[in-house]
Amino acid sequence: MNDFYYRKLNVYHKSMELVANIYRLSRGFPEDEKFGLSNQIQRAAISVPSNIAEGMGRFSNKERIHFLEIANGLLMEVMCQLEAAKLLGYISRLQFDEQELFISETTRMLVGLRKNFEDKIV
Repeated sequence: MNDFYYRKLNVYHKSMELVANIYRLSRGFPEDEKFGLSNQIQRAAISVPSNIAEGMGRFSNKERIHFLEIANGLLMEVMCQLEAAKLLGYISRLQFDEQELFISETTRMLVGLRKNFEDKIV
């Protein structure tokens, strides 16, 4: 079905991989973090592809850009929460480094898509 344009975007699929990564990592957080950092990082992660999808459902490029900017901010939120998880000893340095690289790649893809829509406005 062609109604779901966002499914054609590599950055959408990359952000869905991030969701899986974050859910896997946060399963290892202490039980008392279930409603704290674990829940917060999961919510931020799933909001990234959700905002990409919502933005692609909008009819104007300005609105699409707005949702891509929100998705980018959420990537930064996930990164901050990963830093906290590393500081608290919930994830290893290696796990942190892997996710940092993954988020950097996703951010670059998101910025490229945003630029594509910006170029169509001018």
